[in-house]
Amino acid sequence: MIFFVRIRRDAEFDAEGRRYAFRHCCEDCGYFDPRTGECCHYWPNAEHRQAYYQRPGTEVVFCKEFELE
Repeated sequence: MIFFVRIRRDAEFDAEGRRYAFRHCCEDCGYFDPRTGECCHYWPNAEHRQAYYQRPGTEVVFCKEFELE
């Protein structure tokens, strides 16, 4: 079963993300526990955290379990 979707990140994605205020990181998800930094469903979340997206050239990894908080 696949719970993550990867897409290539480029300048257009970043521009649209700023324009439309995309929310897709764990910190914006209702299943994220800010006390532990972990997913309440125990999914690995290193590639879904905001700090991951601050690095240049990273892929965008969407979690299918994401629920906007």
